[in-house]
Amino acid sequence: MIETERKFLVKSDAYKHEARTQKKIVQGYLSTDPERTVRVRIKGGQGYITIKGKSNDSGLSRMEWEKEITVEDADALLALCLPGVIDKVRYEIKMGNHIYEVDEFFGDNTGLTIAEIELSSENETFEEPDWLGDEVTGDKRYYNAYISSRPFSKW
Repeated sequence: MIETERKFLVKSDAYKHEARTQKKIVQGYLSTDPERTVRVRIKGGQGYITIKGKSNDSGLSRMEWEKEITVEDADALLALCLPGVIDKVRYEIKMGNHIYEVDEFFGDNTGLTIAEIELSSENETFEEPDWLGDEVTGDKRYYNAYISSRPFSKW
């Protein structure tokens, strides 16, 4: 249940040509406490509830628990979420043995595009595509829980 990932800004939309899937995501937060965020999400045609623990000192790893729920349950829980629902499209790009998840944000977060790559360890190496920009791993401003209440358009 430990998630290890790195986050990067994206400097061009070239990733769209390499994407093997894309799905609309709407998500909200029942709790944005850094010790335990609780997220509700509808991704494509499926609902999810996710609990994430506090990141370690490097910002690379944290506990994550996720469970599929019905879209109806997710809709009901989204109505209870804090203000600032996130609207984005996620593109998945296979690169070597890894998959980059690139999120293009809309609404108050239009203009923000972030790539994440999950790793099996903090020291694992991976290919870096040309469209990958500056690393923002551990920078809390780029956490979805943060931008739900402090949108990118207001930075």
